Amino acid sequence: MAAPISADDVKKLMARKDEIEEEIKTWQDVLESQKGVGMSGPLVDTEDFPRSDIDVYQVRTARHNIICLQNDHKAIMREIEEGLHTLHAQAREKGQGEKIDTRPETTDQLRPFARVDSVAPGGPASMAGLQVGDQVLQFGSVTPGNFTGLQNIAQVVQHSEGKSVPVRVLRGEETMNLGLRPQRWSGRGLLGCNIVPVT
Repeated sequence: MAAPISADDVKKLMARKDEIEEEIKTWQDVLESQKGVGMSGPLVDTEDFPRSDIDVYQVRTARHNIICLQNDHKAIMREIEEGLHTLHAQAREKGQGEKIDTRPETTDQLRPFARVDSVAPGGPASMAGLQVGDQVLQFGSVTPGNFTGLQNIAQVVQHSEGKSVPVRVLRGEETMNLGLRPQRWSGRGLLGCNIVPVT
């Protein structure tokens, strides 16, 4: 049986996830400031000498830190997901299953109302773990029961800039709970993904 976990434990994990995302963004800004060298731009010139127009040491440090932080981000997302599953299991054991959002699935909860059509690398959606083909079961307060169009999602995004929005998706046979933070980044929009209604 999974070790007991409290809602506060999950909130702490969420806070750490937000911190990691901020750190990644900070280091990405460093790379952007170095002639936009990114994660894969060359560090040597045509004669194999270190480039003189960028701070090679700083670029190497930033790349290394981003890779480490991305691994930390994946690990903490797994911890958050496991924590949420454990919390829900504990609530069900106490007979509170009907009071929590992810009670045993009803037909309506399993009915996707939108699908992720594209995900831009490095954008908020990509950072949250969304993938092309994910079918959306919940987006913040939007559910299959109240979804009338993409403007519902757009309203949640506009009111949640800089805040983590709970997003529930169906990926293959697996239901996943993700935290998506709409925010300004180097690409278009606040999400860095395209969502289309399921027809």
